[in-house]
Amino acid sequence: MQFFLNTKAFFLLFLVFIVMSGCGYKSSAKFSREVMGERISTSVIISSEDPQNTVIIKDAVDRAVIEVFQASLVSKANSQTHLLLKMGTPSYAPIVYDENGYVIGYRMSVLLNIIKHTNGTLKSYNTRGFHDFSVAPNAIVTDQDRFEAIGFAAQRAIKSFVAQVSAEGARLKNKE
Repeated sequence: MQFFLNTKAFFLLFLVFIVMSGCGYKSSAKFSREVMGERISTSVIISSEDPQNTVIIKDAVDRAVIEVFQASLVSKANSQTHLLLKMGTPSYAPIVYDENGYVIGYRMSVLLNIIKHTNGTLKSYNTRGFHDFSVAPNAIVTDQDRFEAIGFAAQRAIKSFVAQVSAEGARLKNKE
């Protein structure tokens, strides 16, 4: 009986392995790496209105290059692709009110323009990220709340950029 259960488990595991290996699954990092290359550099145009947030965005993009694109961060001279980022003016708007009419929830919106330089060609991407956050009734939004919201919204905008690049890589792969 024990032999029969082990054989059945082995056969089931083998069948799952065969199905998964035959489905042609490729990660989005593989597709985006074909568009971006292995060595990427980044730079950010500092916003005169929000210079503090430029650092947040630069860090988020660098993290995405390493974690999502699985590429190396290098200097501009040694890169296959250079990303130039510019953040539009972040804005926040009230979205939730309490029973007394006080604002208790805001939505932060961040617009990023990312210009990709690869092999002498330029391509521009516009991405938008949102982040909802709450505050106490009749409270003022602190700089700390605002910076954190901008950071989260910028991360979402960068994820949108990653999705655009991955889709572009998948389209290129399907043309081949």
